[in-house]
Amino acid sequence: MTAHDAAGRRPAEGGSPGIVTGRQARPVVVASANGNQFRNGGPLTCVEQAFALLAGGADPLDAVIAGVNIVELDPGDSSVGYGGLPNADGVVQLDASCMHGPRRRAAGVVALEGVRTPSLVARALLERTNHRMLAGAGAQAFARAIGFPIEDDLNSPRSRGLWLEWKRRMAAIETADPIARMEAGYRVGQQMLVEGLIDVNHYYGTINCSAVNARGEICGVTTTSGLAWKIPGRVGDSPVLGAGLYVDGEVGAAGSTGHGESNLYALSSFLIVEEMRRGAHPKDAGLEALRRVRANTVDPALLDAQGRPAFNVKYYIVNARGEHAGVAMYGGPQVNYAVCTGHGAETRPCEALFDEELTLTAAP
Repeated sequence: MTAHDAAGRRPAEGGSPGIVTGRQARPVVVASANGNQFRNGGPLTCVEQAFALLAGGADPLDAVIAGVNIVELDPGDSSVGYGGLPNADGVVQLDASCMHGPRRRAAGVVALEGVRTPSLVARALLERTNHRMLAGAGAQAFARAIGFPIEDDLNSPRSRGLWLEWKRRMAAIETADPIARMEAGYRVGQQMLVEGLIDVNHYYGTINCSAVNARGEICGVTTTSGLAWKIPGRVGDSPVLGAGLYVDGEVGAAGSTGHGESNLYALSSFLIVEEMRRGAHPKDAGLEALRRVRANTVDPALLDAQGRPAFNVKYYIVNARGEHAGVAMYGGPQVNYAVCTGHGAETRPCEALFDEELTLTAAP
């Protein structure tokens, strides 16, 4: 096996081979809003980096992973990679998945500790093995074996400080029942959201990024630190193929951020791509997935006073022609998606199933 360097990069000659599809498209990179926000001290955002590589002839999967690496390494984004909000024990556990449309290959890593860039580990799993998913200690052992440095703690000062504040509030809750403590932990997290201690986009935070090059080749990646203060070992939708990410090289790609459990139940990314296969525009395909999530949300604890989902979920979608959309359950000025074309990078509002903003209220 070829070792990675300290940043997790492969030698240049190890790049993914291009596959010519004979189809022309408008090159585009589409991502969640944080894909056009964080730079980790450099000049480019995720979508700008990915598009620059795409325009230079890089394989689309290499391009989008290089893009999300910027966010994984930036402690300013507390929902991804280094500095991601940890689990209930204060441990940062990371999930990621990637899919290569032309090669029909995919892989994911789950509950990975000690590696800042889980997207690179997922790509290595895709390229070097026939496995589709590795979890926990096994994923870490694989990463170590192929040359990734393993760190003892991926908390930034900010993410550790927020966890300590959450722990301080949890100390006042007198119950040893694990289910009751889980529910109490969620209520405490919601209160911290209401108080503005946590960015509303980072509590369930994630980054998804997909790209189509001029030859119509489609690839995608999703990477996350998961739900803040989650039960250790909890896995949401991000690393699960068909849920947090799905790519069909002939049709398009979709990925998600937001309430992972609801999206996982619906396998919405797969649904969106299948809707596009039937001819739906990316926006219409995404709105259909949101309607499906709404219909499947029946737990009273997840419903607002009007019987609608009391959470947001967002999808980032692109088809094989380069048409794209961002859609969300609820709208508002903070509900956006990122896109980069030859005209540059933009942050655009998502189309919403419900136009109003999601109302954050402290849980009782």
